[in-house]
Amino acid sequence: MNNDYYAEAPQTIKDFIYYEQIVKGRSELTVKNYYTDLRTFFRFLKICQGRASDDPEGFSEISISDITDDDIKSVTLKTAQEFLIYMKSKKNNDQKARYRKGVSLRQFYKFLTNNKNMFKVSPMANLELPSPKAALPKHLTLEQALEMLTNIDTPDKKRDYCIIVFFLNCGMRLSELVGIDLKDIRSTHDANGQEVYTLKVLGKGSKERMIYLNQACVDAYLDYLAPNVTDPDVRASSGCRDNSAQTNALFLSRRGTRISNRRVQQIVEDCFKSCGLDNMGFSVHKLRHTAATLMYQNGVDVRVLKDVLGHENLNTTQIYTHVSNTQMENAMKQNPLAKVRPSAKNDDNS
Repeated sequence: MNNDYYAEAPQTIKDFIYYEQIVKGRSELTVKNYYTDLRTFFRFLKICQGRASDDPEGFSEISISDITDDDIKSVTLKTAQEFLIYMKSKKNNDQKARYRKGVSLRQFYKFLTNNKNMFKVSPMANLELPSPKAALPKHLTLEQALEMLTNIDTPDKKRDYCIIVFFLNCGMRLSELVGIDLKDIRSTHDANGQEVYTLKVLGKGSKERMIYLNQACVDAYLDYLAPNVTDPDVRASSGCRDNSAQTNALFLSRRGTRISNRRVQQIVEDCFKSCGLDNMGFSVHKLRHTAATLMYQNGVDVRVLKDVLGHENLNTTQIYTHVSNTQMENAMKQNPLAKVRPSAKNDDNS
């Protein structure tokens, strides 16, 4: 955890942050978002109390280091409702942004109620949140995905090809891919004696799940690890063979250390550009959407897809059950009555 980021947080908020990350296993990004939302809320509270100016230019400079437990206890449901109105009218927050802030408040006061005994009933228990619009996940078409795989032109082609193949076939998150160690991929044999490769990934909340690698993944993985005299892969050329946490990583940087999130993002961006898919709103996470959508469209049961993606709730996976406009058009064409024409008997002049 980056303690500097939470330096001005009152101790009670720090306790909440530590609890969410250590006990509940939330990701660093999630707890950072919690803190950002709470900091915004308590800046708003100070404005309401007359302890800070409502000058938009100075809002981000309002310190919350002087927020006390009495301030925290003074918050009511009405305060939270006024805060969400303020974020819409003064800060132009959309529904999604206001929903997240409401969730952060709910979680914080739930912690104070259940873990700190500061309230008998959380003041946020009845906080109604603006329902975020359910946007369909943006994804590559099958043709675009194939185009991407056949146009990877980067300095470390074997590594970068393997990265893209893993994203498009396994539907993993960025943090999950970066966190893969060599030991996480294992080879076994099934009842028929066929070799099977499995990958253990560490998902949200430090939850492990097993992914069975298909042939495309296996081929890309083995090709990446195999030294090549004319085009040595990054693992073979790095000379990293000790037991450190860094060099046990599957995907390495040119310095021989675990590849970073940002470097993977740059690799994906370069691949989008090389096949003409840049400036179309695609990102690393859209590759996860692509894998999930293509699997669902090709017959994978949504309950199985849930486990592949590492979703905690089936509701999260349901977003991939959307039907594309093309599919709806094809469904209409496949109706057995689609080609029926008016008969002569229906002609007014007959």
